[in-house]
Amino acid sequence: MPSEPSEPSTPFAPSEPSAPEEARADAQRAIELIGTVDYGRVATSMRALPFLAAARHIVVDGRLLLRMHQGYGYHQACSGSVVAYGADNLHAADPTDPADGQWSVQFVGTCEAVEPTPRELELFGPAPRLVDGKPYTPVYLRVEPQFVTVHELTGGARHPKRGLRHFL
Repeated sequence: MPSEPSEPSTPFAPSEPSAPEEARADAQRAIELIGTVDYGRVATSMRALPFLAAARHIVVDGRLLLRMHQGYGYHQACSGSVVAYGADNLHAADPTDPADGQWSVQFVGTCEAVEPTPRELELFGPAPRLVDGKPYTPVYLRVEPQFVTVHELTGGARHPKRGLRHFL
């Protein structure tokens, strides 16, 4: 039975008392940052090939809970495997604004299919109605992070003539 949501306790390796202080601080910072965006990408392999899939996430008791579309079958490759889950704000409006600083976090750990509690479903909010024109059927996964990385970018400037165009 899934536990009720509470404040993140970061139960994964970086938060262990024996973990270096920097690892514990990174884990806490990662949870703070990932809580500011709704979606990220889960990475694993399917039929020996790597793939990325978008997922909605929440943090419950220091673990990630993901919501994905069941119709693609990606959850089957994730469940029972080690996955990486990343999120970022690299689309930030102004990367030079210290309040907007750009960041990226990645959690790596084991993944399993779960049934969320009513409170967890509430935290996710409404699911999309359609995905690629077909009805969205949610499936839920829990990631038990074993380690985390945080990268924060500061001081960069957007190219003045290019704006957000990234093609020739």
